[in-house]
Amino acid sequence: MRRRGKLLSEAELALWRQVARTVTPLAGRAPVEPEPEAAQAKPAPAAETGPPVAVLAPGRSSAKPAPPPLVPLERRMRTQLRRGQQGVEAVIDLHGLRQEEAHSALRGFLRLQQQRGAKLVLVVTGKGIAGDVPYGEERGILRRNVPHWLRLPDLRPLVLGFDEAEQRHGGAGALYIRLRRSRETG
Repeated sequence: MRRRGKLLSEAELALWRQVARTVTPLAGRAPVEPEPEAAQAKPAPAAETGPPVAVLAPGRSSAKPAPPPLVPLERRMRTQLRRGQQGVEAVIDLHGLRQEEAHSALRGFLRLQQQRGAKLVLVVTGKGIAGDVPYGEERGILRRNVPHWLRLPDLRPLVLGFDEAEQRHGGAGALYIRLRRSRETG
């Protein structure tokens, strides 16, 4: 079987056949079988085959399911924010904090706001210092790192999505963050 110019190894073909057997085709369609003669015609070199792959039974997973992807703010909400019809429920300013301090403050702030039931918060990172930056330091480190931190496993369960703030809320130096609803444990 060939896909995007790459020949599949025998182990990959075997895995594909096993997965293909578990899928029910759409109504009116015949099941798709991989071409077994392509694998027979050109044997894969021994270096291409990797270690045996453990295959889980369908419907069973050893790890937690991945959280849904982060989404930007909806157009309607952005319009409401721009017009002043929607406001942010809390603000944290990370100016002047070091990376470790800022990350810790952001984590605590988001957890607290989620517990309080906030849906939309504003995180001000600043745009970074202007002018020459000495010794190869990068400009706007918090501005670049906060979006990365929001994607990490410790904050992913809290964050539904984020987007750059409107100009009146800080523009490129701030982020709107939508929080997930807090799950009650009882």
